[in-house]
Amino acid sequence: AYEKRFPTCPQIPVFLGSEVLRESRSADGAVHVVERSCRLRVEAPRLLRKIAGVEHVVFVQRNVLNRKERTLLIEAHNETFANRVVVKENCSYRVHPENEDWTCFEQSASLDIRSFFGFESALEKIAMRQYTANVKRGKEVIEHYLNELISQGTSHIPRWTPALAREEDALSQAGQREPSSLEVCGPSSAQNLTPESVSTDGDKLDADYIERCLGHLTPMQESCLVQLRRWLQETHKGKIPKDEHILRFLRARDFHLDRAREMLCQSLSWREQHQVDLLLETWRPPALLEEFYAGGWHYHDVDGRPLYILRLGHMDTKGLMKAVGEEVLLQHILSVNEEGQKRCEGNTKQFGRPISSWTCLVDLEGLSLRHLWRPGVKALLRMIEVVEGNYPETLGRLLIVRAPRVFPVLWTLISPFINENTRQKFLIYSGSNYQGPGGLVDYLDKDVIPDFLGGECLCNVPEGGLVPKSLYLTEEDQEHGDQLRQWRETYHSASVLHGAPHEVTVEILERESVITWDFDILRGDVVFSLYHAKQALMPGPWEPGATAGGQLMDRGWTLGADFSCVEAPLICREGESIQGSHVTRWPGVYLLQWRMHSPPAHAACSLPGVEDVLTAVHSPGPRCKLLYYYEVLASEDFRGSMSSLESCASRFSQLSAATSSSSAPSHSSSLASR
Repeated sequence: AYEKRFPTCPQIPVFLGSEVLRESRSADGAVHVVERSCRLRVEAPRLLRKIAGVEHVVFVQRNVLNRKERTLLIEAHNETFANRVVVKENCSYRVHPENEDWTCFEQSASLDIRSFFGFESALEKIAMRQYTANVKRGKEVIEHYLNELISQGTSHIPRWTPALAREEDALSQAGQREPSSLEVCGPSSAQNLTPESVSTDGDKLDADYIERCLGHLTPMQESCLVQLRRWLQETHKGKIPKDEHILRFLRARDFHLDRAREMLCQSLSWREQHQVDLLLETWRPPALLEEFYAGGWHYHDVDGRPLYILRLGHMDTKGLMKAVGEEVLLQHILSVNEEGQKRCEGNTKQFGRPISSWTCLVDLEGLSLRHLWRPGVKALLRMIEVVEGNYPETLGRLLIVRAPRVFPVLWTLISPFINENTRQKFLIYSGSNYQGPGGLVDYLDKDVIPDFLGGECLCNVPEGGLVPKSLYLTEEDQEHGDQLRQWRETYHSASVLHGAPHEVTVEILERESVITWDFDILRGDVVFSLYHAKQALMPGPWEPGATAGGQLMDRGWTLGADFSCVEAPLICREGESIQGSHVTRWPGVYLLQWRMHSPPAHAACSLPGVEDVLTAVHSPGPRCKLLYYYEVLASEDFRGSMSSLESCASRFSQLSAATSSSSAPSHSSSLASR
């Protein structure tokens, strides 16, 4: 049926024709190789065709039909513009290993645009659009020719056999075969038995097993599972994962066999390296973690999925990291995921239907800017990366309730690192929107909703709270774990003197960008302010966004006329940690300023004169020290995250509208934490 599309194919209008370049057959006639030059019409804007100077492109296609192995392999690559664009495509047809009435089809392609007259982006979009359309069209074409063959009386093609076997079959039927011929035929037949034709009970996927343990699978999906499992049995030296585990990786890669195999192999290697299979037997969380980590298992949802509750807003993430370290927290997160898989297996047996994922309920009441502590955010991103790479498709649903107005900033930081398939499982509620129809009652039975969310069920999940500083690891312990060095690399250090503030300029190109900051006061008390300059700063050797301890803003400027104070001055005491953000209302230059705390007689937004600065620099006196970090979230990214929040759940729209409204005043705040 595939060969009938050559040399031309009316069902594929862009296919203008082909000619055979080379053709060969193996000695036994089993393998037939054909290499063709194919001309395809370019479906692109006229301007692009004129610049490129072509109306059609040439591809070289190589087809390998192996009648013995019952496979058809197709490789294609572009000949036109090969020095600028590289297109490679691979297709395969083969017999399903468990059912000879099924044909398995797999197709993949790659596009590498090195340069194309400045139209690289346009070419990529055109190529992707055409390729997607051709994939859909390809199935229709093969079905057309199959039906044509059947209408012509060809509904079955006999299995290929070696010429010697065919000759001896004929002799046998004529009653002329010699006894010695059995010795010749026997070994030959044994060699022709392929692994695909040999089946054991362990390889069978009967319908009852699929329905009871795996859930609905299409023939193609079942075939991928069987092939990946067989490949592991033949090549993997360690413990072979269960079918449910293998299936998660296939689903995470849309049943693309090679990509799923690569992801699974990396995960198996990671599990062996970190002894993850023994984690539930060996891991015992520290007593401090059991008291202050506000998360735990709590019955199951309406679909029978195990339910995990995390009271993130009540959790002192900074205190936990300083008390137990990032690695201990990661080990605990891994143990939660291992326990989740174990509970899924138990619920599958309990309810008599496949349950392969769990539901997570995250309460954000109490979430504040202290949760934007930069090492904590970095640790969270690392944990997301580890979990997504090794526990794919284990999260069935994520219910986020009581999301505060600071949540969009945190979401902008972490959402790019969350897989798109995972983001589709998020349901986010602000305020009390989780109550009533459309809220938690749609996903949890009423007798399971926790008491702290208005339900009647007593929830034994720890409430969290601030970790006492007396329980923090010593600096020596943190240095030993390399944690302190990593944290310090994240921050800039600065000194503040009387009359000589430390300032940082930030250039904002679009309104509704978000400036975030995070700093620790190591010595002394300082006042933090954020300004917006209405005109350009005085010339200097710095770049926008660079730090400088000297005079950045003209001290002759007048508050309200030349610059404005957009973040109310905040007095920060020694030992405090400050996190904050500001959604900008105007483009231009913003200035973050830390100055030494002065007696009340000094104006809150006053700027020191040049003489004050020179005196402070050249005279000994008290200094304030701080570590700081700042980041700008681009307006496009922030608006995009708001859009993705609205697509996650319409119940969040009130919050997102309030946060991103152009008519509302800019939202800014800072919070001191210990």
